[in-house]
Amino acid sequence: MSARREPVGRRERPVKPALSRRWIVDTAVRIMRAEGLEKVTMRRLAQELDTGPASLYVYVANTAELHAAVLDALLGEVDLSGDESGDWRDQLRAVMTSYTLVLFEHPQLARSALVARPSGENYLRLVERILDLLARSGAPRAQVAWGVDKLLQDATATAAEHSTHEHDPTSEDDWNATVRALHAVEGATHPAIAAHMPDLIGGAAQDRMRWSFDVLVNGITSTPVPHQAD
Repeated sequence: MSARREPVGRRERPVKPALSRRWIVDTAVRIMRAEGLEKVTMRRLAQELDTGPASLYVYVANTAELHAAVLDALLGEVDLSGDESGDWRDQLRAVMTSYTLVLFEHPQLARSALVARPSGENYLRLVERILDLLARSGAPRAQVAWGVDKLLQDATATAAEHSTHEHDPTSEDDWNATVRALHAVEGATHPAIAAHMPDLIGGAAQDRMRWSFDVLVNGITSTPVPHQAD
C-alpha cells in the first residue's frame, strides 16, 4: 500500500513573481513568436501569467498599447550600428533596411505597426539614430524632423505589404489578377497605363526599395516644410 500523500499547503506552493510591465511584455512577445499576434490579448496574457485580466490594466491600458509595447520590444533587434566613417546616406539606408527586415519576420506585427505607436526606449533609440544620420545631410532641422516620420511610414507600409503577399494565400491570386488587368488594357482607352507597361509592374523588390529610399531622402532634404516656404 502506497504512502498517503499529504496535501500541499498554500504557503508551500511556489510564490509567483510580482507582476511588472517588463514581465508582461516579455510574455506577450513569447506568445506572439509561438502563436501569432492575434493570440496576444489581455485574456490570453492573463491566463499565461496566472492572474486576472484586471491586474494587467494597471500596467497596460489596452490591447493596442500592449501591441505597441511588443513592437517596441522587437525594435531592439534593429541594427543601429554602422561605420561612422562611412557616408550618412549609406548608414541611414542600412538602418531603415534593418527596421524593414525586422518587420518582415513578424508579418502580423508589420500590419499592426501601421497604427501602433511605440514609445519605449528601443523606439526612442531608433528615432534618435535616424535623426542623427539625416541631420548630417545639412538639411534644415524642420525637414529632418518631419522626414523621420515619412521614412518610418514608408518602411512600415513596405513591410506590411510584403508580409501580406508572403503569408496570405489569396494575395498571389489577387496580384496575378491585377497584372492580367494591366496587361489587357487598350491603348485607346488607357493610354497612360499602356505607355508605362511593363515598368508599372516591373523591377526587383530590392531595387524598388532602394529607389523608394532615395526618392524619400532626396525629397526630405530638398523640400522645405510649409512654414519655411512662406
